[in-house]
Amino acid sequence: MYDISTRRSVLELVAQGRSLNSVSKQTGISRAAIRAWQSRIEPLRSASPCPRCRHDPGVPGDTAAYAYLLGLYLGDGCISAHPRGVGHYLRIACADAWPGLMELCRNAIKAVRPESGVYDLQRQGYVSVTSYDRHWPCLFPQHGPGKKHERAIVLEPWQEAVIGTHPWEFIRGLVHSDGCRIVNWTEKVISGERKRYEYPRYFFTNTSTDIVDLFTGALDRVGVEWRSARRARGARNVSVARRNSVALMDQHIGPKY
Repeated sequence: MYDISTRRSVLELVAQGRSLNSVSKQTGISRAAIRAWQSRIEPLRSASPCPRCRHDPGVPGDTAAYAYLLGLYLGDGCISAHPRGVGHYLRIACADAWPGLMELCRNAIKAVRPESGVYDLQRQGYVSVTSYDRHWPCLFPQHGPGKKHERAIVLEPWQEAVIGTHPWEFIRGLVHSDGCRIVNWTEKVISGERKRYEYPRYFFTNTSTDIVDLFTGALDRVGVEWRSARRARGARNVSVARRNSVALMDQHIGPKY
């Protein structure tokens, strides 16, 4: 079984004037299946051009959505090639506990690549929000073999410019993927009466030093004070606990839902 995005990508090759035989050899999909798809799926509109593949490379049209999606990708995302070499899948892992996050993720993908399909794959404890497109590696050049913390994660100048314009969207994507907002509490005895005090704080945890540095750099840009917390199993923790900084985070980020 092939998802609708794969079918549309194959039909796009045919729409370019290529023979069924050549498309079948490239994709490994039978000519009979391609012919069946031609009769069942509405004719393809011209796929939106990749802004990075133009003669004069540019940035995605919705730069705010891209900044958020970049944060999600660096935190809990991956890109993998189609097994038959047609294109690539972008997958963002979203915990079952946060349905609002899944919706925000889907909306960001649609805003960045409007004509690419988006669908959910249920896994144990989380949903993999997935999109198929030939150009995901162009838009996320940090893609590469192996785990992110085992290779350098460096943004390109055009990505840095996008984050400079939308730092809060980038921070939100990172917090929504590898961060959280919690409420700590303590008790004090005042005038013989024990009182409970609660105070919120934000945490961000990632194993990649480069990604953590991108996060703290963005916090510095928007005036949020942070400090390094204790490492957990090789990962770096960043804590935002000062009242004014937490208030800024609450204004622009807030808890996941």
